[in-house]
Amino acid sequence: MAPRYIMVIDNRKCVRCKACVIACRAENDVPDGYSRNWIAETDVRGQFPNLGLSFEPGQCMQCANPHCVRVCPVGATDRDEDGVIRVDADTCIGCRYCMQACPYDARYPHPTKGIADKCDFCTDRIRAGREPACVETCPSRARVFGDINDPQSEVSRLLAEHRTSRRKVEAGTEPQVYYIDE
Repeated sequence: MAPRYIMVIDNRKCVRCKACVIACRAENDVPDGYSRNWIAETDVRGQFPNLGLSFEPGQCMQCANPHCVRVCPVGATDRDEDGVIRVDADTCIGCRYCMQACPYDARYPHPTKGIADKCDFCTDRIRAGREPACVETCPSRARVFGDINDPQSEVSRLLAEHRTSRRKVEAGTEPQVYYIDE
């Protein structure tokens, strides 16, 4: 059985160091002012003086039913058999339809390549047997990457052991990034 890659993000572990964002930018030649991934502040919890701030890493959700693929007029965005949504830079015309269709705001117009770029789980790295740069760099191991078809994988274990959620499921995209919130 072919691998099907997903990511599990444990929000309880994110410390907002942004090492994932920096590693992604360096690995994927992301220009200043743009990001393939991000850390958002989600809410303040507790009561004064015992307050806490929650952070949530975000990126392309590698949807099983991706709107971006459906709207691409030239077929430059596609979902591979391993579940990863990739952009063919040689085919993309930069029309930005995919950007409008994405409910996660996970795409950006690359100013020098002329394409609508996005996270692809560091395809070159996973093909070489390595983890995406954001996962490898995360000091708190808030991000976990792996093959959901492998019952022994860490992502399979996390999904079995924790209650998880996915973002904006009402959009019908079937996001493949899972969050452990509590």
